[in-house]
Amino acid sequence: MNKRTVGSQKEETAAAFLSGCGLHIIEHSFRDRFGEIDLIARDDDTLVFIEVKYRKTASTGHPEEAVGISKQKTISKVAAHYMLYRKYPPSTPVRFDVVAIEGEDIRWHKNAFPFMG
Repeated sequence: MNKRTVGSQKEETAAAFLSGCGLHIIEHSFRDRFGEIDLIARDDDTLVFIEVKYRKTASTGHPEEAVGISKQKTISKVAAHYMLYRKYPPSTPVRFDVVAIEGEDIRWHKNAFPFMG
C-alpha cells in the first residue's frame, strides 16, 4: 500500500473519530496553490482546520512532532484562502487541531497552534 492510500485511510479514521466526538466534518483534503488541509470541520460556531499525522511506531518520532512552524504557516495560509473562497466572514472563530495516529492510538490536540496569518 502506498503512502497516499495509507494517508487517506488514516484521514478517514480521524474523521470518524472526530465525528464521534461531536465535530461535523465539512471538507476532506482541501487543496489550493499554497498547500493542503486534511480535514475541515465545524465545532458549534468554530471552524476547525485539522492536520492528520500518522506513524506506524514512534521509532522516527511521534506524529504530532511533524507539525512544525513551517507546516503551521502553510496550514494557516491555506485556511485563510479557504475562508475567502468559501466566503466566511473574518469574524468567524477558527481553531487549528492536530490528530496524531500512532499505530492504533489516536491523540487529538485541540487548539494545537495559533493562526499564523
